[in-house]
Amino acid sequence: MLQSTSIMIPPDLLLRAYRAGIFPMSDSRDDPEIYWVEPRLRAILPLDGFHCSRSLARTLRRGHFTVTCNEAFDAVIDACAAPREGAEDSWISQRIRESYRTLHQLGHAHSIETWITTQGPGGEPVRELVGGLYGVGFGKVFCGESMFSRRSDASKVALAWLVAALRMAGVTLLDCQFSTPHLASMGAVEIPQAEYLALLGKASRYPVVESVSPAESSSAGAGATGADGAAGAVGTLPAGFAALLAAAAAAAAGSSSSPGNFIAQSFTQTS
Repeated sequence: MLQSTSIMIPPDLLLRAYRAGIFPMSDSRDDPEIYWVEPRLRAILPLDGFHCSRSLARTLRRGHFTVTCNEAFDAVIDACAAPREGAEDSWISQRIRESYRTLHQLGHAHSIETWITTQGPGGEPVRELVGGLYGVGFGKVFCGESMFSRRSDASKVALAWLVAALRMAGVTLLDCQFSTPHLASMGAVEIPQAEYLALLGKASRYPVVESVSPAESSSAGAGATGADGAAGAVGTLPAGFAALLAAAAAAAAGSSSSPGNFIAQSFTQTS
């Protein structure tokens, strides 16, 4: 593990590290140092192997949560870094936070947010951020960094939307870094780092486009051609998210079906 003490990780260095299969961490929120990590075993979540339980499918269909993309990146990373009851100190230091904020501003880091709507003091609807995740995207790769949940199933719903949107965008590799029981229950598996690097190398060599139409994607994520017609092009997470909403709206035309119902159905068809 190589330590570094500069103020902010330069975006080009951070992206090169991800393309090489390594990523930064800190020992605590207040630690000014970072170290670079290359796990011996790497957790990935095969996009065609996402496990959508019956209870999660019901939650998706009910549409209890509103889900957005890139609407509250700063709030998501702050929530991921916040102290959690019974958990060790966060590895997301202020330095790491600022580095990923910059990466987000440059269009390379993205977030998924889950919200609930409550009633304000005057009876007005108020949205509350209750879950979400963030990560880094390039080529046909998305590297999930962290997630949080303040309500039951909030992070699971965020992950389900992430998987569905990445499949729409044509992404083929969802990196989870380290396995946890939570991720394993949703289909994550561990592979040797050497195998991960081989997958990473294949998935990294694709140009990225800013929009993907539903017609150019499939529920299995076979978006091999981007919206600009470039062979092998792949959409960003926001592009896949937009295409997912468009496909869900088209499927629901003339009915009261929700985007969550469309997503749950897509997992049922490919599980």
